[in-house]
Amino acid sequence: MPLKSNSNVFKISWRRLAPALLAALAGTATGAATDPPVQDTPMTGGEGSVEQFDRNAYSLPQANLSMTKRLDFSVGNSFFRNPWVEAPSSTDARDGLGPLFNTNSCQGCHIKDGRGHPPTIDEPSVSLFLRLSVPADPVGDAELLKTHGFKPAPVYGSQLQTAAISGHKPEADLRLTWESVEQVLPDGTRVALERPVYHIDNANYGPLPQDLLVSPRVAPPMIGLGLIAAIPEETILARADAEDNDGDGLSGRANRVWDKAAGKTVLGRFGWKAGEPSVLQQSMGAFSGDMGLTSTLVAATDCTPEQGCDGFPDGGTPEVSDKIARFIDFYARSLAVPMRRNMENPEVQQGGRLFNGIGCAGCHTPRQVTGTVVDRPDLSQQTIWPYTDLLLHDMGPGLADNRREFEADGTEWRTPPLWGLGLAQTVNPRAGFLHDGRARTPEEAILWHGGEAQNAADQYRSLAQDKRDALLQFLESL
Repeated sequence: MPLKSNSNVFKISWRRLAPALLAALAGTATGAATDPPVQDTPMTGGEGSVEQFDRNAYSLPQANLSMTKRLDFSVGNSFFRNPWVEAPSSTDARDGLGPLFNTNSCQGCHIKDGRGHPPTIDEPSVSLFLRLSVPADPVGDAELLKTHGFKPAPVYGSQLQTAAISGHKPEADLRLTWESVEQVLPDGTRVALERPVYHIDNANYGPLPQDLLVSPRVAPPMIGLGLIAAIPEETILARADAEDNDGDGLSGRANRVWDKAAGKTVLGRFGWKAGEPSVLQQSMGAFSGDMGLTSTLVAATDCTPEQGCDGFPDGGTPEVSDKIARFIDFYARSLAVPMRRNMENPEVQQGGRLFNGIGCAGCHTPRQVTGTVVDRPDLSQQTIWPYTDLLLHDMGPGLADNRREFEADGTEWRTPPLWGLGLAQTVNPRAGFLHDGRARTPEEAILWHGGEAQNAADQYRSLAQDKRDALLQFLESL
């Protein structure tokens, strides 16, 4: 698969960069009026933030959620956590799994509502899967690209499903091997990185396409999704700068995606490439692709006619009822963000200034303010600190999947929120960072940054060890 890059994203305005760089090396902010804000409150998720820092840190409802709504949250949690089963079953509210799937519960991917991880060499892949597609004709496949975002692979569809119910065969086995990549920092520090290599073995439905495109996706954390949905569209679009007109080397773009419920193209804000417009559509898409379950919004699974799924019992039409879908949607939009920790630590404070000073905050926008959400005062008018602009950025060839998703090209990824980052491996000790979980630590994630983030990553490399440690302590405090 050819690698593609956009040289325009490497433009740098040295007049703007030099003061920031000098200030970063000195451990101070520039003081300019346009400097990114420094978080001055532990309430990262606004008034709904929770003081929970153990393995359950991602699993609590918004602190300002009413008692009545907490009942809905609990019901949604039960459908999110408990496994779905084959049909027919006496558990008719949760039957219809498969016939092809990746896992049998939402919690199976989003471990404790947190990040997934790549599999070891001896275990099946559960919380990481492969998106599948083939190159599309922009003219002949225009309608498909408009509504689906890419062209699914013949026979194998849009997602590799590595499990099946009894009597059926999974699509294939997914196996990972790793290549060592060493980086030597300017001060001589050596950092051993690992690059994943994906192997599709034992394909059960004929040869895979010669031009198959794959994109690994590890399950992201679930916290704060309702708050992200509540950020006004105009706020997100105001930061877009596709042509880098301000000369800062950053050219964030909005993804425009198909909203199934509205029947039109809208702003995308969820998923690794901002390929989903809403929490509900993302959730129902996961039910379809990950568990082989239909819903009113996503009425078909990823099983193709050649795979013979129609010969197996289903769990009704749809299998995920509208009522269950509403509970799941409410649950997913109500998971609280943990508070910041250790904010008074001088090294954490220095790390925050460095984060802003070397340019990390150019994409990881620290502060946002939500709009008004009908019937959800807990999500409305909240000052939050998600550290994301929700835009697409070219991350360079090292992280490229060379595969489009709506308007996102093969090198672009949505800026992921950083809130709760320091608790990721408390929630799931094996949690990985970046879209494919390859980075075992936040530092490894930084060192993989390229493209528009190359300048900030290079500045991080050039920092003295104590300043790199301070920046990492800042990330740990989030």
